[in-house]
Amino acid sequence: MNQPCIDVLGIGNAIVDIVAEVDESFLADFDLAKDGMHLVDHDMATRLLDACEPVTMMSGGSVANTIAGLAAIGGNGGFVGRVKDDTLGQRFAGDLRSQGVVFATPAAADGPETGRSLILVTPDGHRTMCTWLGASVDLGVADLEADAMSARVVLLEGYLMDAPEGHEVFRKAAGMAAAAGGKVAMSLSDAACVDRHRDDLHPFLHDHVDIVFANEAETLSLFPGESFSAASRGLADEVSIAVVTRSEKGSMVFSPGSVFEIESVMTKVVDATGAGDLYAAGFLYGYTQELSLDRAARIANVCSSEVIGQFGARVTSDLRASIARTLG
Repeated sequence: MNQPCIDVLGIGNAIVDIVAEVDESFLADFDLAKDGMHLVDHDMATRLLDACEPVTMMSGGSVANTIAGLAAIGGNGGFVGRVKDDTLGQRFAGDLRSQGVVFATPAAADGPETGRSLILVTPDGHRTMCTWLGASVDLGVADLEADAMSARVVLLEGYLMDAPEGHEVFRKAAGMAAAAGGKVAMSLSDAACVDRHRDDLHPFLHDHVDIVFANEAETLSLFPGESFSAASRGLADEVSIAVVTRSEKGSMVFSPGSVFEIESVMTKVVDATGAGDLYAAGFLYGYTQELSLDRAARIANVCSSEVIGQFGARVTSDLRASIARTLG
């Protein structure tokens, strides 16, 4: 990458989002659990797309959304992820680079097409994701560059643990980041993903992660059978900074000796896609600008409120203006 001044380097799935409005019966017809992230094969992805009418298509991927949001606020971001040299892959790369994000992972000439996620939004604004990972599953240790790991924070996407080399990529990236003097952050991504990898997550968080982002469901999934209070304290014990988002209840930030509870910024929910991604963008912007954790969380809440008021996970409004207007 040859750009050692990156604030946050994201490592995750390179996905193009296709957003469609559906009713509850659509989910029932395809036996889809509401609010979940469902990994589907190419055939199922095609069947779902044929059965609905897309509202919009834009580049996505959880951590890629975070890095795009960071850049929109004014931070310096980079991204590592796999696309194919096809129409969707070119769009994904072009979208990130147009925002000033460093994206240097070479596109694959062969193999699966660029991944895509069909995001089904019900009238209450909840989203159910059906993702075909495509080329993104081929991300490997060979795609990690030492100079890129000199970022102040390296952010790992929990979904990557489902990839064949995902666990190895995580360990290698965390080691390289620590050796370069940076911090390691991780988004747990999805409660079902936590369920699949719980046994590996606990030691990885404890040994390698400085900052973790989780929502309430993911936190409870990591500590099954525990109350939210006990689960959140357990999460805080494994890392230096634990951030737990709770939708309309706001968010909580745990650090040694401190707990901050931040109220949400009220807005009409159009589409919850990207709420956690943009929260992480705002928080990491504040963190890398050396603001207080309380201030970083308030910036994060503004970013999250902006994205849920529109379709899709890439904010089209002026985030910096919204932060200044809301927080001063």
